[in-house]
Amino acid sequence: MPSGLTVALFRARDEARASASLLAGRGIVAALAPVTELAATGAAPPQGDFDFTVATSAQALALASPAALAALAGTPLYVVGGKTAAAAARAGVKTAATASDVAALVPVLPGGRGLYLAGRDRKPDLEAALGERVAVVVVYEARARAGWDEEEARGVAEAAAALHYSERSAELALRFAEAAGHAAAFRRLPHVCISRAVAGRVAESGAKRVMFPHKPTQEPLFDALEAALADYGRG
Repeated sequence: MPSGLTVALFRARDEARASASLLAGRGIVAALAPVTELAATGAAPPQGDFDFTVATSAQALALASPAALAALAGTPLYVVGGKTAAAAARAGVKTAATASDVAALVPVLPGGRGLYLAGRDRKPDLEAALGERVAVVVVYEARARAGWDEEEARGVAEAAAALHYSERSAELALRFAEAAGHAAAFRRLPHVCISRAVAGRVAESGAKRVMFPHKPTQEPLFDALEAALADYGRG
């Protein structure tokens, strides 16, 4: 893969920094151009007693309201991922168990009713698995920014590829590119998307070079990105 190539990354800044660090390990430079920003909702848990609490993202602990965190005091906390466990520790909450993903977490959850500290935009896996056994409190959300600043817009214009994690962020990125006067150049980029659904939405915008990995997870996504950048060099 040619050196010096940059990929435009549109995730919220904290998430983008984590992705950029992983990309750097592959020798890929990320131009951060977030289209959303994470914000606390201030929501309190619903009324009632809970037998356990679940969090599947670090942001759920970092941005939970005082009332939501207080609800953790009387119930065991089950989390997905080491980053979520670390966020719980920073919030002063001990975890009962940490699993690699939702599929691994569900079998170790106790019986009874659970409280799920969640983001507004989330995968449905946990709720599908637990059904009426879980109540959801949306403690954070990704809010759309007004647009990119000049440095961010320039980074996108100079990028060799675009990396997309969601349909919403892809739509916002196109809108921001149009507002910055870079829509045509943006559509000409190779667009590497986390899933077929995201790729379909990007293709609808008029982009011609759209691809997605065989599996909607980060490692295959980065593999697809490396292939796209290699093709860029040969072109």
